[in-house]
Amino acid sequence: MNPVDVGQAALDAPAASLSLIAMFLQAHIVVKFVMLGLVLASIWSWAIIVDKVLLYGRVKRQMDRFEKVFWSGQSLEELYRSLSSRPASAMAALFVAAMREWKRSYEAGARSPMGLQMRIDKVLEVTIARETERLESRLLFLATVGSAGPFIGLFGTVWGIMTAFQGIAASKNTSLAVVAPGIAEALMATALGLCAAIPAVIAYNKLASSSGKISSRLEGFADEFSAILSRQIDERA
Repeated sequence: MNPVDVGQAALDAPAASLSLIAMFLQAHIVVKFVMLGLVLASIWSWAIIVDKVLLYGRVKRQMDRFEKVFWSGQSLEELYRSLSSRPASAMAALFVAAMREWKRSYEAGARSPMGLQMRIDKVLEVTIARETERLESRLLFLATVGSAGPFIGLFGTVWGIMTAFQGIAASKNTSLAVVAPGIAEALMATALGLCAAIPAVIAYNKLASSSGKISSRLEGFADEFSAILSRQIDERA
């Protein structure tokens, strides 16, 4: 839409044209792309938020169940056989990975307790890193939307205001009826940017904190289980 058309449309537009849909349809093509991008980013952000909230809740429940079974007194061999085919949680994956390395080393006739302990610790570290990466996947998108969303919306606003002023100059009319629609369309981009960014920032901080707590819990279990296996190694040495 060129500036002359913008100015004429502002003169002819009824009061109902200030509805959100009407403002979007009347906006410049660049502003429309900005608005659509922000809406899509907001929808994808909410999809990630819901998915992560459900995932973290499920992971915490699974870890609670695993710890209850692990500390119930059941033998490590029995627990390994029941979980080796498909670990049910991140903590179970740690247990299976360490037990698998422990059993492989003894089956291969390992003679160095220190080397075995180092390999088990390395397996635990790698498994924790893998599980943490899975938990934190796509959180970067929330951080990006939270930091860039307001600036993208501001870009749309600046472009919209430039177009609105060009329309005002072309129509040679500075009445409020001419100014208001163009400014409202432009500010709509900033509003969308904030609507996308604010939930993304809040959710990112909360989810990153939850992910950190889960990772710390995994590291604590890994240290405890490593100590248990270390005693087993010393007994067999």
